[in-house]
Amino acid sequence: MIAIDNYFNKVNSQNLSSYPEVLRKGHEFVMKATQNGASWVSYHSSEPIKKTVDIYLSKLNEYVNSSAKAERKSTKRERERKQHNEIIQETMKRQGVKAPGKYKEPAAEPDTENGPQLVERIPEELRYIRRFINLDGKTKTKEDLLRFINALQKSILEKRIRKTSAYASQIKYIQDSLIKTFNTMKARIKLEVNTKTLNEFKELLGGEKIYPSVQMLKKYINLNGKAGMKEKATALIKQMQKAVQKKKVTKDDTYATVLNRAFENLQTFVKDKKQKMLLIEQRELNGLEGILGCSCNQLNGIEEKPAIMNSMDFANMQFKTIGLKGKWFDLIGDPSSNFTAMVFGKPKMGKSYLCLDFAGYLARHHGNVLYVAKEEGLDYTLQEKLYDKNVMHPNLFVASVLPGNLAPYDFIFLDSVNKLDLSPEDLNRLKALNPTKSFVFVFQSTKDGKFRGANTFQHDVDVVIEVPEKGKAVQMGRFNQGGEMMIF
Repeated sequence: MIAIDNYFNKVNSQNLSSYPEVLRKGHEFVMKATQNGASWVSYHSSEPIKKTVDIYLSKLNEYVNSSAKAERKSTKRERERKQHNEIIQETMKRQGVKAPGKYKEPAAEPDTENGPQLVERIPEELRYIRRFINLDGKTKTKEDLLRFINALQKSILEKRIRKTSAYASQIKYIQDSLIKTFNTMKARIKLEVNTKTLNEFKELLGGEKIYPSVQMLKKYINLNGKAGMKEKATALIKQMQKAVQKKKVTKDDTYATVLNRAFENLQTFVKDKKQKMLLIEQRELNGLEGILGCSCNQLNGIEEKPAIMNSMDFANMQFKTIGLKGKWFDLIGDPSSNFTAMVFGKPKMGKSYLCLDFAGYLARHHGNVLYVAKEEGLDYTLQEKLYDKNVMHPNLFVASVLPGNLAPYDFIFLDSVNKLDLSPEDLNRLKALNPTKSFVFVFQSTKDGKFRGANTFQHDVDVVIEVPEKGKAVQMGRFNQGGEMMIF
């Protein structure tokens, strides 16, 4: 049996390239989690990583055992076949009849009785085949076909679809058909797929089906970090309950434990009125994506440094800072590239002017910036401030709501936390979900000048900026205590 104490010794003797994709991804996850076999600290210290690795090891042992069993069965069949052939030839010889030659076992009948094979992930090629046959009878524009062609060619260039694929001929047919149609069509066309091709492709699609548990886990991941998902979360809870009642998902399901954890998280999210977004812990998310075969290139939730370090080694570590200069360095100092800050002050004192000015500086010099202007919305006053500070830039984006996907941005400004109705827990989850990004939280103030919100807000950030009087900012954070700046 393969376990963590003998994993690398056992796996080194296996031909991993011949294993199913889900097992190859599981091995990649283990390599990253253990820093290429150097340490199992993350496995022992993180419950999500431990559960993910345990699921992978369970599937790996199941596959290895079934392969060994199939090999033994094949050897036994070959031995029986040889004995059977020898008996036939000896009998024919005694009866003076010419031997019929070697015994040939009848071709195996396709297994249609048990239905399609359950898999974690439908191959990339089959997804494009399904997309192609769904075009039948639909009216599409040239832009629609161009998107399909570009997506297909990208998959081929990135080698997610290879020449050695079992579906290479079908993919080539799809690509040639799309390009030919695109080159000859006008603005729009009603598409028709050849009946013979349609039936052939449908037959291919019927061979595999995704585990119901996996389908629900993917829906669970898709709700992550998006606003306004309470109804969809409630619907998913009901779907999970129904699947268990109808025994589509049982306790023996490979993903039963993971699905149960997702179910509990969904219930907590739906019941908690203060929680505006479903936020999955980054390590758990990485584990789910690694095993389910979703798009996950990095394990951001796994720290590269060990949990315990020698002080001399730690003192010599290099931490990446943003590299702030000029008035921003004088005010804030030089924080790390994933800092958090809070800005507060009375109304009309210049908080938004300060933050937009800072957002424009970051956009010009350090990356993509999102400014969520919930307080003002995308209105004339916000436009006026952009012009006043002259901060318009291709890297600066403005929004009136917090989008579900923050992947395109390096710095996110939330103006204001109070208007967005976010609790300290919401902000911590948001930060945990996006550990490489910087956040600037803007707060309204009470009449006596204190920020409106729980004190835990102030303790959870690296930089605290107060606007105590009109046009003046004072910094009280960790990097440059006492830094000041005039806003106007």
